[in-house]
Amino acid sequence: MTVFTVSPVVLDIPGRPVDLQLKVSAPTEGSELPIILLSHGQGYSNHLSSLNGYAPLANHWAEQGFVVLQPTHLSSRTLNLPADTPGAPMFWKQRAEDMSAIIDRLDEIEKAVPQLQGRLDRTKIAVAGHSMGGHTASLLLGMTTEGVSLKDERIKAGVLLGSTGRGEGLTDVVKESYAFMLTPDFSDMTTPALVVAGDKDASEHLTVNGPEWHMDPFYLAPGPKDLLVLEGGEHGLGGVSGYDVAETTDENPERVATVQRLTTAYLRSRLHGTADWQREASVGVGFRVDSRP
Repeated sequence: MTVFTVSPVVLDIPGRPVDLQLKVSAPTEGSELPIILLSHGQGYSNHLSSLNGYAPLANHWAEQGFVVLQPTHLSSRTLNLPADTPGAPMFWKQRAEDMSAIIDRLDEIEKAVPQLQGRLDRTKIAVAGHSMGGHTASLLLGMTTEGVSLKDERIKAGVLLGSTGRGEGLTDVVKESYAFMLTPDFSDMTTPALVVAGDKDASEHLTVNGPEWHMDPFYLAPGPKDLLVLEGGEHGLGGVSGYDVAETTDENPERVATVQRLTTAYLRSRLHGTADWQREASVGVGFRVDSRP
């Protein structure tokens, strides 16, 4: 399916230190299109952690009939906000608030992108995020941090890619610099979600718990939850953050294709009530799946 992109769409959000900019990727045809809010991670590159990243996912999902909305969060290096900006450096709360603001402003987004007008299905909204973006997505699905709930009931499903886990077992650097990561509570993360993790993703800069740490949202949150474990996958999950990027330590186009295929199947199943997930999860090599009803 042919797609188009529009960037940046600029939203004036009261109280935000800079305007919220986002990229829209969508199919050129079709109506009643489901929406995916895509939250970027916080890697080493300057531009992958912004609306300019994650093309392998955004392009594929748009080709499959989804409208993908990608904001640049305040934590992005492209903004280079002063260190004393409230919420710096990770802006964990503001990242989730960005996503809810996008849902609030869908009318404005449609006006800015005339090709979208009258084509969105606002009852079918999902959130996806990689790494720190997974933390953002978890908050919107019902995880709390520091006792704060940012759950958005308008979001019906989620995809957590290399996401964050429990507060125990964090490295000293994380404990000292990112205290919000010490207090995740998954007990109210009831929205359906697919947790995607690599079995070689030790993330030693974050945790001493090994690759299983990224699977915590599956085991610690109530169902319905599904787990996709990629054999040989490291934090880049084969290269989901961009094409041929240096920080992908496990570049593997076949692994990325598996992520594309199975996340699409999962989202179709959750948003449209199809059997795509059950069918696709039962075929192929290089991964294993598990489910909790």
